Amino acid sequence: MKSVLVTGGAGFLGSHLCRRLLQDGHEVVCADNFFTGSKQNISALRDDKNFEFIRHDVTFPLYMEVDRIFNLACPASPIHYQNDPVQTVKTSVHGAINMLGLAKRTKARIFQASTSEVYGDPEHHPQKEEYWGHVNPIGIRSCYDEGKRCAETLFFDYHRQHGVDIRVGRIFNTYGPHMHPNDGRVVSNFILQALRGEDVTIYGSGSQTRSFCYVDDLVDAMVRMMDSESCGPGPLNLGNPAEITIRELAEQIIALTGAKSKLIEKPLPSDDPLRRCPDIAEAKKRLDWEPKTELKVGLMNTIAYFEELLRGKHG
Repeated sequence: MKSVLVTGGAGFLGSHLCRRLLQDGHEVVCADNFFTGSKQNISALRDDKNFEFIRHDVTFPLYMEVDRIFNLACPASPIHYQNDPVQTVKTSVHGAINMLGLAKRTKARIFQASTSEVYGDPEHHPQKEEYWGHVNPIGIRSCYDEGKRCAETLFFDYHRQHGVDIRVGRIFNTYGPHMHPNDGRVVSNFILQALRGEDVTIYGSGSQTRSFCYVDDLVDAMVRMMDSESCGPGPLNLGNPAEITIRELAEQIIALTGAKSKLIEKPLPSDDPLRRCPDIAEAKKRLDWEPKTELKVGLMNTIAYFEELLRGKHG
């Protein structure tokens, strides 16, 4: 049993990670300020004797004794991180400094939830870890992209300068239950529009591609990376290399929900990448990991969650 701190633990990814860590027999401290997380996401965990929740903003230091830290705190969808871009940068940068300081003091291993957004609108496809990216430093997405890039810099500098035991995972598009209904991401957008009988909105022609990893697969990769003594600090791409166009995704969700929605095209937003797909060869080799959940199965689980949400069963 280890004492594990999960920042952003009441969010989409964080709540699934907390559940997995409890199942693995660890003591879990979940820290969240509910900027995008929700009490409902962790309500089923509250009665577990090994689970503790504290309301905390990672831009302020946190003092406790822990063995491991998963730093997931940061709004991760454009709607949320563009709502308060200065706070988004602070969360990535000050949050990294504060959690790395805690890891340094307690000699804890620390995982940084980085992102495929560090690659920007990539000029290389699929994206490998050694690619440095193609990022606009002054665009409307920069608060997130550059905040996460700076966090990676801090992690590797603390590793080199202070010997902090780090793991950096670059997370690609992830979906599943507990997604925020108003996060503006394509999976949740499409599902909710279809379930409500509305037309489904795509941007541009829908020919841009993404690769979608089901949340349980992604959490498994994160846990394996933290448990591994030999994988090194990273960064490692964590995601699903199966590519699909946005139009194909919309059509599949309409079919799975049985909706009669039509597709409505709108202009592409600024700095929206046209292609995004991970090369996960390193994760396969170092973690013996690759996604197992088929897109249809994951989408059905996610649709079922949002159906219950609309019926008021998740708060």
